[in-house]
Amino acid sequence: MRTAPASNASPAPPLRARSASLARRAAALVYEGLLLVALLFVVNFALLPFVTPRPAGHADDLVVPALPQRLALFWIVFAALAGYFCWCWSRGRRTLPMKTWRLRLVRGDGTPLPPRTALLRYLAAWIGPLLATAAYAALAPWGLGAHATWLIALGFLWAFIDRDRQFLHDRIAGTYLVTDSATGVHREDPT
Repeated sequence: MRTAPASNASPAPPLRARSASLARRAAALVYEGLLLVALLFVVNFALLPFVTPRPAGHADDLVVPALPQRLALFWIVFAALAGYFCWCWSRGRRTLPMKTWRLRLVRGDGTPLPPRTALLRYLAAWIGPLLATAAYAALAPWGLGAHATWLIALGFLWAFIDRDRQFLHDRIAGTYLVTDSATGVHREDPT
């Protein structure tokens, strides 16, 4: 009976032990937020002529689109963000903040995300905002709607109670944000 030769290298620790620190992930999140604001401005500016009900008469007129136009705008922005994140997170690609902070998004086995897992992670990131909207609708009649705002960050606050310090959307999707050195990858993205 043959046995495999012993390797001098010790086995790699599990991914949860090599995850990026919470501070590093938070810094990348702030950077990502700045870029997302710019992306949202561009998308909304491009769509403004299609959702504005009438030209403003004066510079101080506020023209609020009707509910169907606002919903259409939301779903277009939602789809644009889904496209951005699913593209950047799948097949080993990264967003600019992830490159800057040397973060890589991987599955539990250390492999890059397929597009389906990236989409699951994106959708799971909306749990907090959806709960905040529902809580606002329930609390607003009593003048307590402002108390629902903290729920927006629920997915990120989850890291403080999670045993592996994972964000809620990472826990649901089975993904990990790790540093490049933790994945053993020291090359540039092929994109």
